[in-house]
Amino acid sequence: QLQLVESGGGLVQPGGSLRLSCAASELPYYAVGWFRQAPGKEREGVSCISTSGGSTNYADSVKGRFTISRDNAQNTVYLQLNTLKPEDSGAYYCAAVSVLSTGWGTCSTREDEYEYWGQGTQVTVSS
Repeated sequence: QLQLVESGGGLVQPGGSLRLSCAASELPYYAVGWFRQAPGKEREGVSCISTSGGSTNYADSVKGRFTISRDNAQNTVYLQLNTLKPEDSGAYYCAAVSVLSTGWGTCSTREDEYEYWGQGTQVTVSS
């Protein structure tokens, strides 16, 4: 059972930055996605990175502002959030799916593609 641990959330002013981390012992063998959920809204896919790290995807709303990356030596996937807006606020979750299911070179921002979920970290963008 893969246990994902997110960290890095917090309160930041509009235009600010945060770096979220998602860590797990076997993470190098999983594709990873980041999702977010604002109060009263459905959870949405934000970004994903393939097991190999060679493929990434982003929601249109975050393209050019968010960057996903992975450091397999640290068993960690990062989501760098720049130029934050109030509408970026919400609970951010990382999720993982095994390379046996998805292969080395692809990833998805569809919730139903993922097998394991973290507990979430809160991001609040407010002045």
